Amino acid sequence: MPSTHEPSASQVPGTGKRTPVKAAVASFMGSAVEYYDFFIFGSAAALIFPHIFFPDADANASVMSLATFGFAYIARPIGAVVLGHFGDRIGRQKVLMFTLVLMGASTFAIGCLPTFEQVGWLSPILLVLARLCQGLSAAGEQAGASSMTLEHAPDHRRSFFTSWTLTGTQGGQILAALIFIPVMALPDDIKYGIGWRIPFWLSAVVVLVTFFIRRSLHETPEFEEAKKSNNIAKLPLAVLLKFHWKDVLRVVLCAFIAAVSTVYGTLAISYGKNIGNMDASITLWLVVAGNIGALFTQPLFGKLADAIGRKPVFIYGAISSAIVMPFYLRSMETDNTLLQFALSVAVFSCAYAAANAVWPSFYAEMFSSKVRFSGLAIGTQLGFLMAGFAPSIVAAMGGLEPGGWVKISLFTAAISLIATISALTARETYRVPTAQLGSSPELVTK
Repeated sequence: MPSTHEPSASQVPGTGKRTPVKAAVASFMGSAVEYYDFFIFGSAAALIFPHIFFPDADANASVMSLATFGFAYIARPIGAVVLGHFGDRIGRQKVLMFTLVLMGASTFAIGCLPTFEQVGWLSPILLVLARLCQGLSAAGEQAGASSMTLEHAPDHRRSFFTSWTLTGTQGGQILAALIFIPVMALPDDIKYGIGWRIPFWLSAVVVLVTFFIRRSLHETPEFEEAKKSNNIAKLPLAVLLKFHWKDVLRVVLCAFIAAVSTVYGTLAISYGKNIGNMDASITLWLVVAGNIGALFTQPLFGKLADAIGRKPVFIYGAISSAIVMPFYLRSMETDNTLLQFALSVAVFSCAYAAANAVWPSFYAEMFSSKVRFSGLAIGTQLGFLMAGFAPSIVAAMGGLEPGGWVKISLFTAAISLIATISALTARETYRVPTAQLGSSPELVTK
């Protein structure tokens, strides 16, 4: 019978081959697929869907459209429990192949949906169903990719290699924006006809490339050793809740910081277009600029966290995001394009990128290999509920009205404060060997 007790710190993994670079590349590409799909949905929810999936393109249509963006986050906790269970039971690699195919299929299906004019309210219902499938997939993608990369990485470079999982999100968002920008420049009859569908269909290409990269990646040494020693938990969720419930709660609250990303990439786009009267393509280029900068800064933040620890880098990212966000939003009501781009890079590449780069290692290192997939998936997905509904919540509170930048900024400050306080309660793990992660503090060699 598999043991339901946590392994001791002396149980060292086997000598399976570690392939950190290959694991990082596979994680980068998987995240790129996920966030390509999520970003084109978020952009379409802000700029396209109110006109084609709802009866009137007014403020209510915008709120309902942004709410569809959040529906994926309802499915995520459910997917986290299911996919986390299988990720800890049958392996990270198998589950990651499933999440990749599900994400690609559901995104392609969105591009084939009929409009409200064609089938009425069935149209947004089908949109929500496809979005729920995206959420189920996303629940396991980053947790699995982060677990896989961390367990392949050398002890002293875990944060650097796992940072590439989230850097992949920037790659996906850049690619999505570069494809979506020319769509927004099309004449309305084409843009709201076949034009908006093309980015969703093109996701199939990215999925195929990633599929062939990921299929050759072998399982991690930690998981293989656990199988050999019959140390696979029969019910990972039971072990997780018994030994790691405090860490799960800590991850949930830290993961609130992800709302900065959805405010930046979805709500700010809508604010700039509707309140700042900015050209839609410019708002998308702002996101591209911020994400391009993060491609370079996130690996650096990952290296920094390997040198000085996860907590200070994460906390810096949370606090600086709250400080810079109001300046970025306020700039959208001006005609100073250069200032808008500079602040876009500042808020995302120089502030939020720090927390974004570090959280895969910071959260994953709270758990042992026996429950790492489950702990990371469940904790992050519950926390990401805040991120998913942030655009519609703040929009309903008047965030898309004149002067709404104040409400958006206060919201950002609140979630950043919660994440900071939660991070302060965590144990620093950057010097803890991989084999001893998740062990009791008194058993860990400092």
